[in-house]
Amino acid sequence: MRLYQHPMSTNARRVTLAAAHVGVPLELVEVNLMSEEARRRLEELNPNSKVPVLEDDGFVLWESNAIIQYLCEKRGGHPAYPAGLRERADVNRWLFWGAQHWAPAVSTLAWETFFKGALGIGAADPAMVAKGEAEVARFAAVLDTHLAGRTWVCGDGVTLADLALAAPLMYKDQARLPLASHAHLLAWFARVQQLPAWQATA
Repeated sequence: MRLYQHPMSTNARRVTLAAAHVGVPLELVEVNLMSEEARRRLEELNPNSKVPVLEDDGFVLWESNAIIQYLCEKRGGHPAYPAGLRERADVNRWLFWGAQHWAPAVSTLAWETFFKGALGIGAADPAMVAKGEAEVARFAAVLDTHLAGRTWVCGDGVTLADLALAAPLMYKDQARLPLASHAHLLAWFARVQQLPAWQATA
């Protein structure tokens, strides 16, 4: 299986992290997102012109959460994506929450406080920084409260929910995310960072 990706993409990191955790080998193809020609070729695979994109024997799949679910099913199942109805629904709930709330909030702040400067495309917009800080604080509180008394997000072991929610935090320090008051969240993220899959994809 071939994964079109870029190492700075948190969505791509979500997939490489999950693939490493569940033991599915991928051929990584880095897409030069600054190249108009490369973006045109990417759009032929994904009409949204975004990474990651998985290609598996003629089957093309985009959207990182769909890809990580596919990888678990491809290998014949894995505890990271449990088969039980309620257990899987719980994981799916956090995957959807992450895509709808958590990742966009983190991305707004990371874009303004880190990526703009790194790419040399202008100063941070104070209004957007304030919005990003407020959104991160709001949703970090949800995750932090949920993690009180828990080791992992769902059940007793690592699931796709942990991997998906942790991926945007790869820029936690550079983006100066306001997480200092969320001890349960930070302790959970420290555990994720100790996983062999996290270290292998750092």
